[in-house]
Amino acid sequence: MTTTEHQVSNFNIANALTTLRIVLVPFFAWALLQDDGNSTMWRWIAFGIFAFAMVTDKIDGDLARKHNLITDFGKIADPIADKAITGMAFIGLSLVGDIWWWVTIIVLVREWSVTLLRLSVLKQVVIPAAWSGKVKTTLQGVALAGLLMPLPHGDAHGGTFDAWGSFGEVLFYTSQVLLFGAVVMTMWSGYEFFRAVWQQRRSTTG
Repeated sequence: MTTTEHQVSNFNIANALTTLRIVLVPFFAWALLQDDGNSTMWRWIAFGIFAFAMVTDKIDGDLARKHNLITDFGKIADPIADKAITGMAFIGLSLVGDIWWWVTIIVLVREWSVTLLRLSVLKQVVIPAAWSGKVKTTLQGVALAGLLMPLPHGDAHGGTFDAWGSFGEVLFYTSQVLLFGAVVMTMWSGYEFFRAVWQQRRSTTG
């Protein structure tokens, strides 16, 4: 009797959570951009969707590894889901004036170039997750979450924006500092990734 490799169905809880994150992206964008980002209620809803996406990203990864639910679909869809929700957060926050456009452009170019390259060499080259990439992801998530909240800053006042008082302004500008750190780690981790791909390809062809 021959042993056949166990085939994992694409219809599993990990992939369902990944798909849900992708589906939530347009709803997240719609909530964030309500009233040009000045609606306190919709900013909280956008924050809630983003926080849910970040939590389920951790959960579906843990489930996939713990219960051997790793599939080709998940390998492709998971990074797309991550980049879609964070990318939309960068774009949306730039549209409402809370993040400079040059920051968003730099981050998106790096994120999607790395994602597309990773998917294109998925079967030939295996690049393990580096600590810099994990730090980058954490800084991005925390910074974006802070900036999505209706915090008082500049001309953004009224309702919940003012209710935060001076603490809210400190929290907003702390998120901006974390965002700067995220941009630095985004570029550094991207450099490390491209270097690792080049080294592995050179070793296999040399």
